Amino acid sequence: MAILGTLLKKGVTLRESLEQMYSSPEDLQKQELRNLLIHCQNTRLGKSYGFTEILSAFKKKNGDAYYEAFKKNVPIFDYDKLYDEWWHLIQEGKKDVCWPGRIKYFALSSGTSGSPSKHIPITREMLKSIRRTSMRQMLTMSQYKLPASLFSKGILMLGGSTDLKKNGQYFEGDLSGITISQIPFWFQHFYKPGKKIAKTRDWNDKLEEIVKKAPDWNIGIIAGVPAWLQILMEKIIRAYDLKTIHDIWPGLRIFVHGGVSFEPYKRGFEKILASPLIYIETYLASEGFIAFQAKANNKSMRIVLNNGIFYEFIPFNENNFDEDGKLKTGVEPLKIDQVKENVDYALLITTNAGAWRYIIGDVIKFTLLESNEIIITGRTKMFMSLCGEHLSVDNMNKAIELVEEDLKIDIREFTLLGERLDALFAHHWYIGTDDQVDVSSLKERLDRRLMELNDDYKVERTFALKEVRVTMLPSSIFYEWMEEQGRVGSQNKFPRVLKKEKAKHWEEFLERKRPNEK
Repeated sequence: MAILGTLLKKGVTLRESLEQMYSSPEDLQKQELRNLLIHCQNTRLGKSYGFTEILSAFKKKNGDAYYEAFKKNVPIFDYDKLYDEWWHLIQEGKKDVCWPGRIKYFALSSGTSGSPSKHIPITREMLKSIRRTSMRQMLTMSQYKLPASLFSKGILMLGGSTDLKKNGQYFEGDLSGITISQIPFWFQHFYKPGKKIAKTRDWNDKLEEIVKKAPDWNIGIIAGVPAWLQILMEKIIRAYDLKTIHDIWPGLRIFVHGGVSFEPYKRGFEKILASPLIYIETYLASEGFIAFQAKANNKSMRIVLNNGIFYEFIPFNENNFDEDGKLKTGVEPLKIDQVKENVDYALLITTNAGAWRYIIGDVIKFTLLESNEIIITGRTKMFMSLCGEHLSVDNMNKAIELVEEDLKIDIREFTLLGERLDALFAHHWYIGTDDQVDVSSLKERLDRRLMELNDDYKVERTFALKEVRVTMLPSSIFYEWMEEQGRVGSQNKFPRVLKKEKAKHWEEFLERKRPNEK
């Protein structure tokens, strides 16, 4: 068991896991915030917001005094505010801005909502944190009682180019490209597609190079975004006239995925397998490694509380967010010991990469507080509520999954637009599938499933939400649009909700394509 043996020898990841298991979440998070404040008290941001004053509150007998001081002194930032006030200085080569020293790397976000291309600072400390959490997740694989031979096989990680772009004072690229370029020496023996292919910038060229090399590799674990990995494996199957991917990689047993709900992809994904895979979910954002699936046969993930990130939670409701998902003024975030199970929270993070009280746009829900288990339920700006239907991405994913099961079809992609209908409203679904399906039946089942999943949606279907429209498209149309938007490959996902400018671009793109609507 080569990989696990190496990790166990390092020991640190095991100690960190035990620390989280046997310490209170509040104590772990308090320590993380104290460490971050101490480390940054002499930065420009630290001096501006009185980090020394906040640190003195940690000595007070009132257990929450430190957090009250933190909230009082440091404002909440969205990306634009944090970039305009602080992060742009880092890009100009200034040091000691939000984190000590100069920052060498910036990760480009996928831009599914908000700014089309966000630049997120990545420090050496953040890269170390990502590696430590990755190792902790790797150790959890021992619970699956897999054959020892699996852990000597290759690990195919389908990520961005490691040939990072030099932009003045810093390098920029996908987070996956930055992290892969920094992988430890001992891991390079297992890592595929290897350094040469990993440097390829053109996504389609990279896929073709992997297809050529596929017969030379003995892959046991694959990792990446489901849509792109499925496309890659289908290319390999076609290239070598195979029935399934196991015909070329018989030892493939594990799929590590993240960034998007896997459930809508699962049915189509499993058509190209000869035997079931173990699916392990991760929550690795451009801003840090937030959570990972720690238990077998469990769809939730354990949030990491002791590895360079301090979390705050804002109840995701109409009291705190407007109809466009923008944060209102005067909200009261909560810390880890104040949250409840089965409540949607927008996530605020303070990190060892110079993000301070940063709202990253994700919405999560605690499923089990005892072990800090969460699921991602959507995005603050990626939900649909034209008239009070409050339809989350979680609702959409589940409804699509159920419709796939009902009709025995594979829906590869989908997105939803809101439309005005005189004084009322309509939902327009664009469904990507290569299977034959009766549109009327799909529309009826989708509408019914959404009413079962969401009471607000059910009520509004009687009143203001008067129509549901469905346009069927070949799945390739979705990937062509992403390519036109410059969003092909790696961490890029198709947005589940399109609003404003992106909705306009999508409709203009379809008009040029003039697909056959049914």
